[in-house]
Amino acid sequence: MSTTLVRNITTLVTNDPEKGDGPLGLVHDAALVVEGDRVAWVGRTADAPPTDEAVDARGRAVIPGFVDSHSHLVFAGDRTQEFNARMSGQAYAAGGIRTTVAATRAASDEELGANVARYLAEALRQGTTTLETKSGYGLTVEDEARALRIAARHTDEVTYLGAHIVAPEYADDPAGYVELVTGAMLDACAPHARWVDVFCEKGAFDGDQARAVLTAGKARGLLPRVHANQLTYGPGVQLAVELEAASADHCTHLTDADVDALANSATVATLLPGAEFSTRAQWPNARRLLDAGATVALSTDCNPGSSFTSSMPFCIALAVRDMKMTPDEALWSATAGGAAALRRTDIGRLAPGARADLAFLDAPSHVHLAYRPGVPLVSEVWRAGRRV
Repeated sequence: MSTTLVRNITTLVTNDPEKGDGPLGLVHDAALVVEGDRVAWVGRTADAPPTDEAVDARGRAVIPGFVDSHSHLVFAGDRTQEFNARMSGQAYAAGGIRTTVAATRAASDEELGANVARYLAEALRQGTTTLETKSGYGLTVEDEARALRIAARHTDEVTYLGAHIVAPEYADDPAGYVELVTGAMLDACAPHARWVDVFCEKGAFDGDQARAVLTAGKARGLLPRVHANQLTYGPGVQLAVELEAASADHCTHLTDADVDALANSATVATLLPGAEFSTRAQWPNARRLLDAGATVALSTDCNPGSSFTSSMPFCIALAVRDMKMTPDEALWSATAGGAAALRRTDIGRLAPGARADLAFLDAPSHVHLAYRPGVPLVSEVWRAGRRV
């Protein structure tokens, strides 16, 4: 198997403290060796072993590819008018999802697949090499199953979110919809997904309904994650910890008990600053979570209603500016933190044995992601050892 040396890296982020300085495992004047689809060696350029070929990083920084652990890409249409109204003073509410449901149901498989491919390519150009995405805009057995089939053609990280909101046809019978989500819809969707999710929120599903959805999914072999505590205080975070969910996502409104529960569990607090930016809502308090010892991930929440961005660098800048994270913490959360939220150890880091997912920055340091917000610093991306 051929080997490639990437040399003359100004700053390499390994996310392995044993390989370099601090929690990010920073190596200066660095190099790494790629063998096949894996990282085989990291260290200083002066100490690099011989390889079959070499690539000159020309003084750029190199970071692990971003791991975006929360998105909603299987949809049609957009909600420009809703966004415009919200920026003109109207409040955000979960009910706007119904607009996307109608457009998604009316779209062809080809249109939906093209949309997923488009937004994945957009994210890849910005350094995202692993991306989770969900169903949730079909809300019928057939439409949820086709959404997952389409998503699974593009990523291994696929989430069943039949419990996004109560389907319009069941507006007067939410119990009947929960029965559908945990019965026939789950039967059709489970073969195409790895995860099960639920929007546990006022206007969507309460704690008992969310527990029913998640426990049914677990019984079918799906791993739980939860939309928790986005719009109000509620039971979502406690439910996520109780059911050993991989992540509780949003975590905007937290009690001290919620923070303690996350800090003393393996459930990752996934923060989605694009949603707060796009809805002018209260920012999650990342500092509070980090100081308590919770594991924090950052993700885009890319969706047409409340966070229509695929840019992890943008979310890093927001997290540093408005959520009181340091640049180091934000980068770790957007890479290794996202990997933890997906229960993956092969991504989100650049150490021997990890998948060779690299993002090159036209900057000497990862700090520039927050220091130069809005500037397209990602100049080259490798995924699984191949320049893409």
